[in-house]
Amino acid sequence: MGAYLLRRLLLLVPTLFGIILINFAVAQFAPGGPVEQAIQELRGEGQTMGRLTGEGPGELRRPSSSGTETSTYRGARGLDPAIVREIERTFGFDKPAHVRFWEMLKGYLRFDLGRSLFRDRPVWDLVWEKMPVSISLGLWSTLIIYLVSIPLGIRKAVRDGSNFDLWTSAIVLVGYAIPGFLFAVLLVVLFAGGSFLQWFPLRGLLSSGAEDWPFWQRALDYAWHMVLPTVALVIGGFAGLTMLTKNSFLEEIGKQYVQTARAKGATEQRVLYGHVFRNAMLIIIAGFPAAFIGILFTGALLVEIIFSLDGLGLLGFEAAIRRDYPLMFGTLYFFTLLGLVMQIVSDFTYTLVDPRIDFEGRR
Repeated sequence: MGAYLLRRLLLLVPTLFGIILINFAVAQFAPGGPVEQAIQELRGEGQTMGRLTGEGPGELRRPSSSGTETSTYRGARGLDPAIVREIERTFGFDKPAHVRFWEMLKGYLRFDLGRSLFRDRPVWDLVWEKMPVSISLGLWSTLIIYLVSIPLGIRKAVRDGSNFDLWTSAIVLVGYAIPGFLFAVLLVVLFAGGSFLQWFPLRGLLSSGAEDWPFWQRALDYAWHMVLPTVALVIGGFAGLTMLTKNSFLEEIGKQYVQTARAKGATEQRVLYGHVFRNAMLIIIAGFPAAFIGILFTGALLVEIIFSLDGLGLLGFEAAIRRDYPLMFGTLYFFTLLGLVMQIVSDFTYTLVDPRIDFEGRR
């Protein structure tokens, strides 16, 4: 197992490099880059950006617009070329793309993710600031999904073909067919003051002024805020795990060792939880790290936006909209590295659940 883990860790380097290189190359051809965003804001077509106001050391200044050169940037016509060059210098776009890519990689080797172009803060600070919100949402959602899906999947496998199996399959199908963000919108309309009831809050994880409340009161307020976002993610995520659990148990129940255990007089409970459970739960338990990462970094994106939760999903969405390249690529590097590490953890979890699995012996 040690040699296998070492090979997987070494494989992280070319995998990370390839992912970052492809995304960096694609971003160079995408319209509306940071320079064009800055030009639009400078012309009053976007939000005011402090780095372009000329107030403070190292900020951009506004030369008189008397140049005659033309620019390749959209919206730059009529601006003094000196302004455009100053914007390029400020954002580092006065250097060729390969130089910028190499400098970015050197920073990543030191775990320096750079500085946000439009927030003017280190990317690490922004990631750590938003991380608790996303981890909180992803962790509770994943735990509830597992707590609901595993017993339900086992029950469906035991009563395969019964009325219970049929009507629960209909519910699972609805949950699978409707995206989580659509459930989120429905929950807002029904229970967050949209058109009917206002039982739950719509924004944030704590009420205003909750920092001064006692711990138990803050905990209740936090749980109150978490209900709707968590339900939206759980409804959209439990369907797949439920069917995976059912099919895994059905496959194991039909194997010869189960028939042998029954022939020896073992009770159904003993057969199910003493023999079938460990083998059937292998793929489900081992997939927990990957499931958590999937909910944390993908499934929660639109839910965070709908419920105004200031987490990593909302941060990444804003970075993509603003073409904040250091923030985009810094979070991409962090998420990809974390995802690849969690895949290795998943493989290691397989060996913990079933020591018979030997990755060293695979060819």
